[in-house]
Amino acid sequence: MAGGIRKHDSRRLRRLKYALEYMALRGLVGVLHLLPLDFASWLMGIAWRVVAPRLKRHERALRHLAAAYPEKSGAEIGRIARQMWMQLGRTFAESLMIERLLRANRIDDRTGPQLDAVKESGKGSVFVSMHTGNWELAITPTVARGLKAAGVYQRMKNPMVDDYVVLARYNRYPRGLLPKGSDIARKLMRIVREGGAVALLADLRDRRGVVVPFFGRPAPSTPFPALLARSSDAFLVAARVVRTNGVHFFIETQIVDVPRTIDREEDIEEATRRTHALFERWIREHPEQWMWAHRRWG
Repeated sequence: MAGGIRKHDSRRLRRLKYALEYMALRGLVGVLHLLPLDFASWLMGIAWRVVAPRLKRHERALRHLAAAYPEKSGAEIGRIARQMWMQLGRTFAESLMIERLLRANRIDDRTGPQLDAVKESGKGSVFVSMHTGNWELAITPTVARGLKAAGVYQRMKNPMVDDYVVLARYNRYPRGLLPKGSDIARKLMRIVREGGAVALLADLRDRRGVVVPFFGRPAPSTPFPALLARSSDAFLVAARVVRTNGVHFFIETQIVDVPRTIDREEDIEEATRRTHALFERWIREHPEQWMWAHRRWG
């Protein structure tokens, strides 16, 4: 009896916690929408830049930057890290105002004829991007060209917040925004083989993935985008978003050549290696815009 009461109380507390988190999120969204777009983004960026360097993840970012740029001084590394937090704070605020940002016409689409060629081919496509600039915008050129893509996201513990975030993103993913799960690979494979598109973030660590060089160190990386493209005779398209000035961006893409030899596993590993070599080159152009604080190398 006592155990049942404790479980009931625990569920009530969890529901209360979820409700308070949801109310706090909606309150923050409301405040941000009352402010001018540029000021709201800047204000959140400043807040993150002030607070984040006092947290443990800042030390991790400094270690990763120092390993990637051994030629840079400690002062230079610290400056890049602080700029990174500013960028991440801006991205957090903008992710809660995406539709407003899109209406403001702040994106320079430099994808050129590449996406037109992908669409005209009738083949499936696998879009891979990374946590740089405002990565939430990476999907927008596909929407403009009528390339109907499915996205993948990590389900949040709070179901109320999860529903709200998914609904806010849903218009950009006409084929659905799918939570990670045991059947996600099968669903995405079917979409690509039917000539559809999928969009994935591919720059995080995957402990069960293939190990490829990344900033001079072995990095466990997801082979899934390459596997999808290799198995479906689909395009593998890397995309990046670069913040140019405040709440202004450009987006560009590059088609990654996927080998198709008799050695399927080696083809997938090589395509993953090529993808991350491109990611590294792009990150080196704007190191302050990439998310250095996550456990990329273990």
